[in-house]
Amino acid sequence: MLIDWFTVGAQALNFIILVWLMKRFLYKPILDAIDSREKRIADSLADADAKQAEAHKERDEFQHKNEAFDQQRAALLSQATKEAQAERQRLLDEARQAADALSSKRQEALRADAGRLNQAIVQRTQQEVFAIARKTLSDLASTSLEASAVELFIQRLSALDGQSKTSLVNALNAAPSLAMVRSAFELPAAQRQSIQAAVNDTFSTKIDFRFETAPDLVCGIELSSNGVKVAWSIADYLGSLQIGVGELLAPQPQARAAN
Repeated sequence: MLIDWFTVGAQALNFIILVWLMKRFLYKPILDAIDSREKRIADSLADADAKQAEAHKERDEFQHKNEAFDQQRAALLSQATKEAQAERQRLLDEARQAADALSSKRQEALRADAGRLNQAIVQRTQQEVFAIARKTLSDLASTSLEASAVELFIQRLSALDGQSKTSLVNALNAAPSLAMVRSAFELPAAQRQSIQAAVNDTFSTKIDFRFETAPDLVCGIELSSNGVKVAWSIADYLGSLQIGVGELLAPQPQARAAN
């Protein structure tokens, strides 16, 4: 069998041309397309990974922000609770202080009313005592209350102890111009002379007294000189009555507790 080398050569050349053509126009575009596709797929995967990483990052940021928001909300809620408690305590303190002030004012008003009532009772008692004493002395002894007061004052002068007597004598001698006799009523001339004579005899002095009227002495008589005094008045006897009335009008413990 003879080999047609020309035909073999032509076929070989055709095969080479075919391979070159396939490689040039078929394989290379396919490979390029495959490379391009792989590149696009790789880019897509990279982009997806980037987007996933971004999504994870955003999710983490959101979680952090949410946690920060929760912490801030808890802090604000705690602060608001503390402020509300402080405001509640302040209002309670103000209400308690207002109640205490109102209670104090009410107690003060009650004490003032009791004091005024006590004073009114004492004044009325004094008036009644004076009226009864005058009437009794007038009915029993045919003398006046004023005359009895002068006699009792002279008796008190005579009954002074040594120290009181010495103090009054020194005061009279030191400032005779200040010697004064005050009485709750106008003294007649005879009673003035009786007091003058009693003082001179008791203290061995000769001093002219000034006589004045002082209703606040409560039916009494007072001798004073240079700050030293000796006196007698019905107020001494009314002192115990006033104390008793004050105790009677004083608020009882149960009443204070009820308030």
